[in-house]
Amino acid sequence: MYRVLVTGGAGFIGSNFVRYALRRHEDWAVTVLDKLTYAGRRENLADLESNPRFSFVHGDVADLDLVDRLAGEVDAAINFAAETHVDRSLLDAGDFINTDVYGAYALMEAAKRRPLHRVVQVSTDEVYGSVESGHSLETDRLNPRNPYSASKAGGELMVQAYYQSFKLPVIVTRGSNNFGPYHYPEKVIPLFITNAIDDLPLPMYGDGLQIRDWIYVLDHCSAIDLILEKGTPGEIYNIGGGNERTNRELTNLILKILGKPESLIQTVEDRPGHDRRYSVDTTKLRSLGWQPSHRFEDALADTVKWYQENEWWWRPIKSGEYTEYYQRQYGERLKGITASHPGDPYSGQTIRRGRL
Repeated sequence: MYRVLVTGGAGFIGSNFVRYALRRHEDWAVTVLDKLTYAGRRENLADLESNPRFSFVHGDVADLDLVDRLAGEVDAAINFAAETHVDRSLLDAGDFINTDVYGAYALMEAAKRRPLHRVVQVSTDEVYGSVESGHSLETDRLNPRNPYSASKAGGELMVQAYYQSFKLPVIVTRGSNNFGPYHYPEKVIPLFITNAIDDLPLPMYGDGLQIRDWIYVLDHCSAIDLILEKGTPGEIYNIGGGNERTNRELTNLILKILGKPESLIQTVEDRPGHDRRYSVDTTKLRSLGWQPSHRFEDALADTVKWYQENEWWWRPIKSGEYTEYYQRQYGERLKGITASHPGDPYSGQTIRRGRL
């Protein structure tokens, strides 16, 4: 039995990877370590609880002793654990540094003492910063422009330093924007899907012409699976779907799938340091034999359908802590708009100067 530790495995990409791995590899046993912060949820793994090859540990990737113990019980580790939302990093960067940088350090310290076959550090294409033209190569200079991408760059630089210093069997991946089921509805696709279902405004930053390369989460999972098997230690691999869309194009497509009017789009003040475009060159990954298997439009339609059919999952989220965050992030930006739907965080009240 090949034993794999998946940190952050109760989050969006992590939980999808665990499900994918257990389905694809009958000889794998997976241990998930997750702190269960707001976006890491046991509900994301509910269908795996009875699987004898799955186990869950509630804990922090930054806990040196815990990570060391768990690393001693597995053959490989994949680090998905991270604070990931740019908007939240602009409000408070402290948790990002602790999880994204110190967490990577804790895992590297454990890897020094344990005979792990591979350690994969899951990073992001946002470390390259805004790409005006062309595509980012793995050898390009890093230019993070917000606290989230800076924390991810710090984490992967820590991992690369441990490879250089101690020759640990580590690999870094830089993925483009993911979408799919179990995606916390603070991110643009699940936010816009769930708001549109309830006929609520879709707060679009600026002119909506920012460009992202989208990849369906299961294609990302298959890439990481292949990199774990065939990737070269010390190397970096870009993972991208080759689906560049402006935020406005993406939003219009979501509304079209749902049969909702474009009048739901509400242009709001842009966020600070908003990168204009991301795009990665995936030649290196494709040389290992990988290519995405999901057509973008079909995968987006499947994602919309998942949120329509799984309101039990996302409706409880859009209350409590989520409502506080939504008000902090969009209250001032959406001021003067009257919300009339009972499911709206503002409950039919008019937003003025960020307050109800």
